[in-house]
Amino acid sequence: MSGTLPVLLLAAGAARRMRGADKLLQEIDGVPLLRRSAEAALSVSRRVFVTLPAPEGARGAALDGLDVTRVPVADRDLGMSASLRRGVAALPSDAAGVMILPADMPELTAEDLAALLAAFGAGDMPVQATSAEGTPGHPVIFPASDFSAIAKLDGDQGARPVLRAHGDAVRRIALPEERALVDLDTPEDWAAWRAATRG
Repeated sequence: MSGTLPVLLLAAGAARRMRGADKLLQEIDGVPLLRRSAEAALSVSRRVFVTLPAPEGARGAALDGLDVTRVPVADRDLGMSASLRRGVAALPSDAAGVMILPADMPELTAEDLAALLAAFGAGDMPVQATSAEGTPGHPVIFPASDFSAIAKLDGDQGARPVLRAHGDAVRRIALPEERALVDLDTPEDWAAWRAATRG
């Protein structure tokens, strides 16, 4: 499954809580977070789809030179569901499932993504990353049988209703520490994270 299962990188959000800055363009070791996320995705899949407010612009420029499919989300103001609907609609018809990967999670590694892909196996149920202590987080792999439900989502709650519909039939994979939980939405989040990881 590794290499062929698509990864859907969600990068169309408005990042309003950053008060004018763009969290996906914040640099880590000189590389924009969005590009780092895309590179991690490309290391485990040949089919990476990235939702964007528009294919061009600063976020698009951060992806220049990478073999990803850009999926514009003109209606991103409708919430995360718009990215999910448009992203899933862009997937190839032979996709056995999709890994949903938020682009604002700086601690996720290629090894983490590979661990989830290995757990997906035959693709009969979702796979969800958790913290080391078991708190559910991201990314999540959904089997193709869930695509129709994702296509009907609305609002800004993401794909939680689709995941909840599976009840206990979800494989959960613990990632080290809190990698599956750390997302950075505000300047304060970024400052605190940089201070904690600098030394």
